Amino acid sequence: MTRRTFVTVGAGQTAAVAARTLRRRGFDGRIVLLGDEPHAPYQRPPLSKEFLSDPDAADSLWLLPQKWRADNDVEIVTGAHVTRIDNATATVEFADGTHLAADAVLLATGGRPRTMPVHGPHPERVQYLRTLDDAQALRTSLRPGRHIVLIGAGFIGLEIAASARSLGVEVTVVEAAAQPLSALLGARLGELFCRLHRDHGVDVRTATVVDALRTTETGVVVELSDGGVLEADAVVVGIGIVPNDSVAAASGLTVDGGIVVDAQGRTSVDNVYAAGDVARRFSPRAGRHLRVEHFDNANKQGIAVANAMLGRDAVSDEAHWCWSDQYGHNFQILGSASPHTVVRGDADAYDVTVFFLDGGAICGAFTADRGEDVMVARELLGRPVDTDVLADEGVELWDLVAESEEVMQ
Repeated sequence: MTRRTFVTVGAGQTAAVAARTLRRRGFDGRIVLLGDEPHAPYQRPPLSKEFLSDPDAADSLWLLPQKWRADNDVEIVTGAHVTRIDNATATVEFADGTHLAADAVLLATGGRPRTMPVHGPHPERVQYLRTLDDAQALRTSLRPGRHIVLIGAGFIGLEIAASARSLGVEVTVVEAAAQPLSALLGARLGELFCRLHRDHGVDVRTATVVDALRTTETGVVVELSDGGVLEADAVVVGIGIVPNDSVAAASGLTVDGGIVVDAQGRTSVDNVYAAGDVARRFSPRAGRHLRVEHFDNANKQGIAVANAMLGRDAVSDEAHWCWSDQYGHNFQILGSASPHTVVRGDADAYDVTVFFLDGGAICGAFTADRGEDVMVARELLGRPVDTDVLADEGVELWDLVAESEEVMQ
C-alpha cells in the first residue's frame, strides 16, 4: 500500500497541533510541515510577554522538540516559499519550481501585521511583533531610559507596554478609540486597562490617530491628529493582522477576508483544508463564518482539522477564549461581550469577574485574577441566571452550575 502524505503549509501553532493529533489518532503516513520562517514551530503568546523581558524564555517556546519529531517521523522544512497548490492533484508548488505531492493539505499560513507607511532613512526603527525574529529585534530596543511609542492598544500592544515598563523603558501608547479594547470589552473595562497602564507610568493617549511616521538619524517622529508630535527611539505598530491567504487565492480556493471553510475546516477544493488565523470558518453556534485569531482557536481547529483529514467528524465550535498577562495580573475573556453585565468582585482592585448577558442568559465573561470563574462561566454559557445571586460573592459559583443543571433536567 502506498504511504499517504499529509502536508501543512505553515508551521505554527495550528500545524504543530494538527501533526500531534494525526499521530495520536494513528495516522502512520508521511507528515511534512512547511514553514516560511527559519525556525521550527514555536509559541507566539510569550513573544509579547516573558520572552521580551527574559532571554532564557526562548527554551520554552518550541512546540515540536527535535526528539519528538524524530520519534514520530514528522518532517519540518524551514524557509519554504509555497506559491500555490494544484487543486486537481493536491500537489504543493514552491517558488523555486519544485513541488511536493500530497494526499491532503492543510493551509495554516496565519497572518501578517497590518502596516503603516513610514518615511525617512531608518524604516527599521518602526517595528512590528508577529514572529520570533520580530521579538528578538524588538528586545534590542527595550533598554532602560529609552522611549518607545506603541500604536494600537490591543492586547499585543498593551502586553508589550507592560513588558517594556518592567525593563525601565518609557512608553507612550496611542489609541484611536476612546478606550483601549473598548470594541472587544466595552468602555467600562477599557477604562480598567487604561488606568492600569497609567498607574504603571505609561502615557496613554486615547481618541488619538497617528497621521504620519517619519524616521530621522536619531529616532522616530510621530505626528498626531490633534497636532501633537511625539519623538521616540523606536515605534511599535500593533493595529491587527491581515490573513496570509495569497497561496489559497492562487490555488483557486474561495477567499473572503480569509480562507473560507466549512465547520470542519474543509475548503472549496477536495483534500485541502484551512485552520487557524487564516481560516474564515463557518460556526454553527454563530450561524455565520468567523475568522478568529486566538491561540485557543488555533489549538482547537488544529485538532478538528486533523480529525477531518482522517475522515472523522469532529467539529469544534466552542465559545472563544483568550488571556493576557500584564503587570502580574492575569486577564481572561470567554465568549462575547454585551452591554448587559453583572459585576462580581472589585474592579478597582483588579479582582473581578464581569459576566455578559444576552436575553437574561450568560453569553460571556471577563475575569481579572479569577481564572476559576472562567471555568464556571463556560458551564453557564447560554443559561439564564438570577443576576442578584450571580453578583453575590457569598454564593459559590459552582452551586449555580449545579442548580442550573437541575433546572434543565
